[in-house]
Amino acid sequence: MTESRSGHHLRLEGVTHHFGDFTAVRDINLDIAGGELIALLGPSGCGKSTLLRIIAGFIEQSQGSVLFDCEPVDHLVPNRRGVGIVFQNYALFPHMTVGANVAYGLEARRTAKEKIGPRVAEMLRLVHMESYAGRFPRQLSGGQQQRIALARALAVDPKILLLDEPFGALDAQTREVMHDLTLHILALEKRTIVFVTHDVEEAVYLADRVIVLAPSPGRIDSVWPISLPPALDRTQDLKRSSEFLDMERQILDRIRATSGLQKDIDALRRLTGHII
Repeated sequence: MTESRSGHHLRLEGVTHHFGDFTAVRDINLDIAGGELIALLGPSGCGKSTLLRIIAGFIEQSQGSVLFDCEPVDHLVPNRRGVGIVFQNYALFPHMTVGANVAYGLEARRTAKEKIGPRVAEMLRLVHMESYAGRFPRQLSGGQQQRIALARALAVDPKILLLDEPFGALDAQTREVMHDLTLHILALEKRTIVFVTHDVEEAVYLADRVIVLAPSPGRIDSVWPISLPPALDRTQDLKRSSEFLDMERQILDRIRATSGLQKDIDALRRLTGHII
């Protein structure tokens, strides 16, 4: 993307984490510029979600450091780090209205009461859900619930926004709508974002850079700059362009190579004589 940057700088320095004798991620070094959206891609077991949880502070890494704007945050608990998180399962409070869900983080941070209402209204307008403030999550579709989860994460003005496969549970059509809404929001909000996904097309469409992780242990295999139009100029038609399809194919081939999947595919080809 070519628009001007803002947001907070994130750096991972030599991040390694062990679960007992198992090394989940090893020696992760990554610089993410303010306002940049990074997509983490890779096969299951490569440490994508572990890295996200380390950045959030849910897991304390075994080695290395996490820095926001060049300041270590390893000593800070999750609610003091200034991160916003959106999960695949929405994680909305079912007994609270939409408005109360969006206000929750603000109230937990003891935001002045007179500021909470206007901020909630602003965030609901941002995700085009301003008329749903009085409804409950059970009255919303999956896509609507994910909009509210995004509004809640943004309401607290996070330094870093973490997205953990946020669209994985949505149908294809709703997912495309959320992709375009997310690009629009991010162009306006200029957030620094780490986005975990299994979907290569989704990663290429949304990201500034795609980071491919290899498994056993999780490590950075390759970094792919995405040279596509700025966020507000991206449309679904772009996914059918030769440039987009070629980039998607190259990244998918790399993921197959890092996971060993390509060897399995080649073996099936030899056995069956079919093109897979």
